[in-house]
Amino acid sequence: MSIDGANLYANAKSLAFDIDYKRLLKLFQSQGQLELAKYGTALAEDQEYSSIRPLIDWLDYNGYTMVTKPTKEFLDAAGRRKAKGNMDIERAVDAMEMSESLDHLVIFSGDGDFRSLVEALQHKGKRVSVISTLTISPPMVADELRRQADQFVELTDLQTEIGRNPTERQQREQRRRTDIYETEVFVET
Repeated sequence: MSIDGANLYANAKSLAFDIDYKRLLKLFQSQGQLELAKYGTALAEDQEYSSIRPLIDWLDYNGYTMVTKPTKEFLDAAGRRKAKGNMDIERAVDAMEMSESLDHLVIFSGDGDFRSLVEALQHKGKRVSVISTLTISPPMVADELRRQADQFVELTDLQTEIGRNPTERQQREQRRRTDIYETEVFVET
């Protein structure tokens, strides 16, 4: 299983559900022999805090192999500072290296750049499933990738199996607000 972290996050956010990565891992473990669950994402190294860091750490300690790459900063034509962190080449090389020991690769991404990878894996006799979504506009999966895959799985079809319970999030947020309130220190002057 190869997860394009940014792509899966964008898909789930557009579909208004949170991924429960523990449930996701268990689902694929229950469907066969899961050799490896890789999660790839780019990280800004110079930031003191990254909002994605807690997820990366949790995944790393809970059965996922992390593949990260530092983002590169540049100035766009208007002089605005931008960051870029494309992991496509790393994921493609990784998939080709893993292909010797795998029969079936599941790719969580809708990026059309992976069509050539899927085709190359198929030429090696491997099955490839792509998980993304067509249900939002514009679709988050490239048509050529969806058509090349041996199987396309609509992400919304997995929502009940891998999505977090919405009340869980509300309870977590309530606990967080309560914790913040209880730890505030009031100083009288």
